[in-house]
Amino acid sequence: MLGFVIFLAVFFSCFKNYGYLCRMKRNLILCAVLVLSAATLIAQVPERTEANVKRYTKICREHIYRDMKGMYREAGEALPYPFLAPGSAQYNDVLWDWDSWLSNVALRQILLEHGTKKDREEAIRYEQGCILNALAYGGMDGWIPIWIERFSPSRAEWLKTINPWKSNMHKPILAQHAAFIVRQNGGDAEWLREDFYKLQAFEAKYMNWHRHSATGLLFWEDDFAIGVDNDPSTFYRPKESSGSIFLNALMYRELLAMQYLSEQLHLDDLGRQYAAEAETLKHDIRKHCWDPRDGFYYSVDLNLLPKQKPDVENVQPTDLFLHVGQPRRYDCLIQRFSVWSGFTALWAGIATDEQAREIVARQYHDTLNFNCAAGIRTLSPLEKMYNVEASGNPSSWQGPVWIVANYLTFRGLVRYGFDTEARELAEKTILLLGRDYERFGALHEYYLPDNGEPVLNKGFQNWNLLVLNMAAWLEGKEVVTEW
Repeated sequence: MLGFVIFLAVFFSCFKNYGYLCRMKRNLILCAVLVLSAATLIAQVPERTEANVKRYTKICREHIYRDMKGMYREAGEALPYPFLAPGSAQYNDVLWDWDSWLSNVALRQILLEHGTKKDREEAIRYEQGCILNALAYGGMDGWIPIWIERFSPSRAEWLKTINPWKSNMHKPILAQHAAFIVRQNGGDAEWLREDFYKLQAFEAKYMNWHRHSATGLLFWEDDFAIGVDNDPSTFYRPKESSGSIFLNALMYRELLAMQYLSEQLHLDDLGRQYAAEAETLKHDIRKHCWDPRDGFYYSVDLNLLPKQKPDVENVQPTDLFLHVGQPRRYDCLIQRFSVWSGFTALWAGIATDEQAREIVARQYHDTLNFNCAAGIRTLSPLEKMYNVEASGNPSSWQGPVWIVANYLTFRGLVRYGFDTEARELAEKTILLLGRDYERFGALHEYYLPDNGEPVLNKGFQNWNLLVLNMAAWLEGKEVVTEW
């Protein structure tokens, strides 16, 4: 662009004796400079100053307060209860698993700051409906779909088309979402009692059928609808091979949420069982996913051939049996891909204090890997898989900034007392989204890391609205947090 401006200046200088062309020259150069200045302004996240943070916080609040009920959806067809939808045309009338959970956390912050008592009472049925709609699709086998559309088939019809034992299902955030709602309403879990057995079956399915026996880690069945769609730790990998740190961090918190819900329903023995399972899983995650070389938590590769004894029938004693002298002593291999989900070990409270300090020092602060102008890159640009092209199926998690990654990393920083870093990330998120509102009047699904340009899906709300929870923390106000 600058080269074009210089070209215009040189070109029109050849006609300096012609008044008309001179005037045209000056006008064109002025226009080009203005275009260049505007392009430069657009291609930058606003400077992180106190004045800008206050300004863009105000812009975010004005838009979000006005649009807060845009996520409400009424009951009908396959969804017998009202529920929360992420927003935007692409997700207009669908109940999604972790989307509804985090949208609900944002909604409660909005209601705390701007809602009336009537607003808060009205919201309860939409919140509880997210859980009850999911459990309406539950059964003794534990399978629950990842999303439910208004005209989805019945459970019986759905199970004719998939193998529930070989397919991904609802992410393990269902108990966490329920626990959040229960806590927000004074500990009342009675609305959940009748269907609580379906929730128990759901958790049991994960722990019994989607868990690697040698390591104790949970695995994805395949790369379908894992939330972080094309995370290279799972994307296009063999079935049942990805011991995802993201999945295991969710599952750890899910077991603790089941402990809480059991206690609220006065099922104390069951609560102790879930607490013990959570502790075991935390131990297994620390053992297998922590990498002391890099100071980070990684997903692991479970796709190893089994150790087998030699078949010695009808074989001569001199025959050679490969590997019998020293079979492998490890049960998985660390996938050293610099993926943002390693920070979920902070969010979940899995990392030790020493590990947390190392993660922040070596990973969070590294601008060549994760730390960028718009927040946290979902994949390091040093990885060969790095790609920020727009993609909707799968959604791109190979570098672009997602607000949910910013938020969960922020929450992990707060949990371990890294307030300076948490402040930095919160301010970057406010500036990014406030600028998006200012320019386009709406938010987008994800953003370019270095200049904050929106990539696609204008009107996306969902977990983007958690910017208010981050802003409240910055200002020392009451903050609604996920369970």
